[in-house]
Amino acid sequence: MRLKELESLMQDIAPFEEPKVELEQYPTGPHIAARMLYTVANSFDEFDGQTVIDLGCGTAMLSIGAAMLGAQHVLGVDLDDDALRIAQQNVDEYEEALPIDFLRCDVRQVALQGRLKADTVVMNPPFGTRRKGTHTQSVNQPHNSTVCAGADMEFLRAAFQLSRNSVYSLHKSSTREFIQRLAERELRATSAEVLAQLRYDLPASYKFHKQKSKDIEVDLWRFEVPPQTDS
Repeated sequence: MRLKELESLMQDIAPFEEPKVELEQYPTGPHIAARMLYTVANSFDEFDGQTVIDLGCGTAMLSIGAAMLGAQHVLGVDLDDDALRIAQQNVDEYEEALPIDFLRCDVRQVALQGRLKADTVVMNPPFGTRRKGTHTQSVNQPHNSTVCAGADMEFLRAAFQLSRNSVYSLHKSSTREFIQRLAERELRATSAEVLAQLRYDLPASYKFHKQKSKDIEVDLWRFEVPPQTDS
C-alpha cells in the first residue's frame, strides 16, 4: 500500500468528541499517523502477520492503520470509555472486518494483565505537559539533577513490558536525550533510534488554547526491547 493511499483511507477516522484535558487527549491526525505506520511496515516489516498493541489508542487511528497494513491482530488499550466507544464505531465503519479488539485499562496496570503480549507496540502517548508524573533523579545524572517524569515515560515503561520485539512511539524532540538515557540505562533497550523528526500539527482542542493550531517537533522512535521470558 502506498503512503498516500494509506493516509487517504485514514481521513475519515473520527477524533475525540469532547477531549479530556486531564488525559491530554489530542487527535493523532492521518498525516503523521500514516507516516509513522508506513515506516514501520515498509522499513521494518513489523505489521504483516504480527500482533500489535496500540497503547493509549484513543479513537483507534493507529490501530486501524496497523490492521490495514496487515497486522494479524491489534489490541487497542485506553482508559477512557468515550474514546473506546468512538474507536469501536470507527472500526465498524469499514465494510471489511478489521482484526481489532479493545481493552479498557490504565497504562499503569496494563502490564499486569496476565500474559498480555504482542510482537510490536505502537503509541502516541500524552507528552506529560498537563499531567506530570513524579520528579525523579535523571538516569545516571548527578545527584542534584532532577527531571519531571511525564505521562509518556509511564507509557514507555509499560510498552517495554508488553512488547516481544519492538516499540514505536512519538515523543517531543526536546526530550530526546532523556528518553535515550531512559531506554538504554533503565529499560535496557537493545537499540533506541530516532527514525525521523516530524511536525505534529496540534489543533486547538481546549478553551485555554489561544492559537488555532501549533506545530510541535516530535521524534519517531524505534526501540528494540531486551530478550525476555513471558511469565
